[in-house]
Amino acid sequence: MNRSRFRARGLGTRRMRLLILPLLFVLGARMAPAQEVAAPEYAVQAPLAFRSLTLDAATADGALVAVGGRGHILVSEDGGETWRQAEVPTRAALTGVFFHDRKLGWVVGHDAMILRTTDGGDTWEVVHSAPEEESPLFDVWFADTDNGFAIGAYGSFYRTSDGGKSWSFDPISEDDFHLHHVARADDGRLYIAAEAGLVYRSDDGGATWTEIPSPYTGSFFATLPLEGDSLLLFGLRGHLFRSDDAGESWEELETGTVAMLTDGLVLADGTILITGLGGVTLVSDDGGHSFDPLQQSSRRGISAVVEASEDSLLLVGEFGVRTLPLADLAGRKDR
Repeated sequence: MNRSRFRARGLGTRRMRLLILPLLFVLGARMAPAQEVAAPEYAVQAPLAFRSLTLDAATADGALVAVGGRGHILVSEDGGETWRQAEVPTRAALTGVFFHDRKLGWVVGHDAMILRTTDGGDTWEVVHSAPEEESPLFDVWFADTDNGFAIGAYGSFYRTSDGGKSWSFDPISEDDFHLHHVARADDGRLYIAAEAGLVYRSDDGGATWTEIPSPYTGSFFATLPLEGDSLLLFGLRGHLFRSDDAGESWEELETGTVAMLTDGLVLADGTILITGLGGVTLVSDDGGHSFDPLQQSSRRGISAVVEASEDSLLLVGEFGVRTLPLADLAGRKDR
């Protein structure tokens, strides 16, 4: 794979975790050992960090961790009511976060940055950084405490087998299209949503990947596995598709929006949410066969959604972080 040609193409209008707004731009297999960074530039401690651009969030055995612009990492232990800012040795925009348990987690971002924590997100170390590559990473996923991978721009795909202490560049395709999001289905299959209508599936835990049929030539930003072989796939201009055969065939679903769709979540009661730019929130009560809009007071873009507590959700995006009571879903009347 000729990585030198990657520099010729700009990022364009890609995944919200990279470019929710132009604001974010302002802000051979080879082994890359943990980087020794002389005098790292730490993220500035900002009292209003929880109101600044936030791009992803994860749960960590009851805690919440959110990441975003300027190296901000926020931790909450009370369902998103209050937040504290972590000590982070970078000011790069951070775009994806994954926690294995309450203590062990990883974050990815611009400059091919990968961070690792072993104390629940209070402190972080840089375990990979390659600013010369000009290839931001968008998502990170781990199968267990040792084995995981990080994906991003221009086909970037990094693997680790030692808990993220070192990483090897191991592309899954000769194409240089952006890899945006990885998700695991209950049956163990993995899916990657990518640029230019590309979708990949792994049936062996991520060891090998196959490009599967695509229903659309525009970019996809996420997949949401459902029960059995069913999953949702969504991205640009409000396009939302459903498959009931592990991605071999697709049906387009009506969304009533042309906004970019960015993330999704299946709640404990089976309710399904899809979020997007412009404050778009789509809700399904029939297992993901149809969706209705949830009217929100704010039209600011939503980048990610996770369950904050038994009775609330955490939304992150252009506005920072905020909670949404589950009662608002039950009481919606906009159809």
